Amino acid sequence: MQTVIISGGSDGLGRALAQQLKAKYQVIILSPTADKVEKVAQQLGVDYQVCDVSQYQQCGDVVGHVVRKYGTVDHLINNAGIWIEGELEENDPTWIEQVVRVNALGPVFLTKAAIPVMKKQGYGTILNVNSQAGFYAKEKRTVYTLTKWAVTGFTKSLQPELAKYGIRVTDIHPGKMVTNLFDRVGIKKDLSDALDPVYVAEIIEAVLQLPKEVVIPELGIKYIKN
Repeated sequence: MQTVIISGGSDGLGRALAQQLKAKYQVIILSPTADKVEKVAQQLGVDYQVCDVSQYQQCGDVVGHVVRKYGTVDHLINNAGIWIEGELEENDPTWIEQVVRVNALGPVFLTKAAIPVMKKQGYGTILNVNSQAGFYAKEKRTVYTLTKWAVTGFTKSLQPELAKYGIRVTDIHPGKMVTNLFDRVGIKKDLSDALDPVYVAEIIEAVLQLPKEVVIPELGIKYIKN
């Protein structure tokens, strides 16, 4: 059974992914919140590791643990993300730094830790959960947009860099989803036109099941309200 590591796996899209993939894959969900990730893993019947993706040492430790336990890292889904909005001068500097570390450095750190394993295997999939903000810019989204454009550039640069090792890299750009992304920072949003994360999880599963030679550069997904 192939392994799938999912960062930000204890709620939202990460949880939906774990639920979607657990029947066909050995799923390992990651979260920095120990009690929460353990509880969700038990509910879903998947494995878990406590990991703050903004800390490189923890990312390396997680990948090492997965290899020792399961032998491979077949797929890595960089899904962890946090929200920030408002005019730049009003954003708290400490929160700015945390958003950049989780949203932009998190995928870099976890991917860096996984690459040597995938190179040794001669294959692997790295899928970055990006955002429509990785395509477009909006006012009062300066820092969040910065992080998502960073992930877009990171993905596009890694694709040719890793293709020669049999490692495919892609990203997915969903629009607003029905998750607690906004609630976690005390912001209320109208989610009536938001995507059900289950739909996004189904698309990601389809990407993972494509032949190893097939790479989809980017997928943009939006909910069109009739």
